[in-house]
Amino acid sequence: QTWTNGINEASKMALLAWERETGIELVQINGQRRYGGPPPGWVGGPPPAGTEVYIARLPQDIYENTLIPLFESVGKLYEFRLMMTFSGLNRGFAYARYASPQDARNAIATFHCFQVREGCAIVVCRSTQKRELIVNGLDVSVSQQELEAMLQMVTEGILSVTLHTSPCQRPTKLAVLKYRSHEAAALAKKALMEGNLRLGGAGMRVDWLDPQLKQKLRLWEEEPSSSWVHRSKSLAVPRPAALPPSLQDVLEHLNILCWRHRLRTPLFITKCVQVNADGWQRFWYRVVIPGYDVPINGFTWVSQDRQGQSEHEKAKVAAALHILQVLGESL
Repeated sequence: QTWTNGINEASKMALLAWERETGIELVQINGQRRYGGPPPGWVGGPPPAGTEVYIARLPQDIYENTLIPLFESVGKLYEFRLMMTFSGLNRGFAYARYASPQDARNAIATFHCFQVREGCAIVVCRSTQKRELIVNGLDVSVSQQELEAMLQMVTEGILSVTLHTSPCQRPTKLAVLKYRSHEAAALAKKALMEGNLRLGGAGMRVDWLDPQLKQKLRLWEEEPSSSWVHRSKSLAVPRPAALPPSLQDVLEHLNILCWRHRLRTPLFITKCVQVNADGWQRFWYRVVIPGYDVPINGFTWVSQDRQGQSEHEKAKVAAALHILQVLGESL
């Protein structure tokens, strides 16, 4: 405690003096310090959607005594939230909610790239007001009731929980959590990331639900009849492999995984390098994923059949399955 009190002492003293002088009350809870929501003298309900801005790249030793007067200079503030570390520094970002959408637009136009200090230009943009989280890597045995009970213990404001079997990280499950507000979802995200949720292994991850993934989730089947991810460690010799029903199915799952990690659509190159007398063909493949550091190469054997799928399509399927494993383990 003595160590944290000693950090940035001059700025903290200036903040306390400003609070005494203005009579403004700041409330700190769950890693953030809040002014207003509503502020003193506010009449009526909360502002409509589109009134909150996101502020980033803040110097960590700058506080509300500087930020609130600055952002109040362009419009009436309903609420200001500064994200805080345990040591008493800010986390580099904050949210300002205004009385009207026009005030929020004024703040963006005035303060985006504004230098709060020499060489310290901040980012100010419209807050997305996300309310949904995705939790990946849950144990396959987790039930809906167990998950809901645990979440109600460690988070607040949850409206719904939807549990899915993950198509990309088998045998695991993923869950979509919907909260009553962006603030409740943000606090839940922090609590789940920093807490000890005993429903998954070391690979459990919590993130905002991407709109594209949300759309894809609506199309997923509840539970495939069999696990078709090919996990063979060696493709050196021809051998039968349990392939998925179609190339389209595999690419659909691969695209979902890439979107979730903010990668773009994979590009495939396949080339036949060997043909055996019994009809097996050996293919080399390379997959380039924009946004991923390096291309991924490999070899696979495919056979001729009468299913209407070309050998190049089968090689592409095997490559896609390989990429699912690589991304699932490394990201």
